[in-house]
Amino acid sequence: MRTLYKRKVLSDINVTPFVDVMLVLLVIFMVTAPLLQQGIDVNLPKAKGKDMPQENRINITVKKGGIIYLNDNQVSMKELHSRLVAMSKLNPDVFLKADKDVPYGFVVELMGEIKDAGIDKIGMVTEPKIER
Repeated sequence: MRTLYKRKVLSDINVTPFVDVMLVLLVIFMVTAPLLQQGIDVNLPKAKGKDMPQENRINITVKKGGIIYLNDNQVSMKELHSRLVAMSKLNPDVFLKADKDVPYGFVVELMGEIKDAGIDKIGMVTEPKIER
């Protein structure tokens, strides 16, 4: 008598390759994420506060030597005023990042130029303060 072997259908899913691929992707994203952050390196002061949304906004950055950047483009104080007048109609909010070593008088002068350009809302950007 001949015995017929019936093959059973294998319905189990082997997830080991899927997990391996996911772990490799996780490591790749963890390594490359810090490299994707772009911008101007500024030593911001630390203060308490909430995170602000990263919408389309006007960013003004002041580096230690008094160098002014408008959305990652270096500008002079006169250029800043004319560009802000043009941009103020589109977005009336400005976020100011000033290095903590920039003199207070220069930051106030810059804020005066921003106000003179017709922008009333100025946000000061700081690093979060870690309490111990």
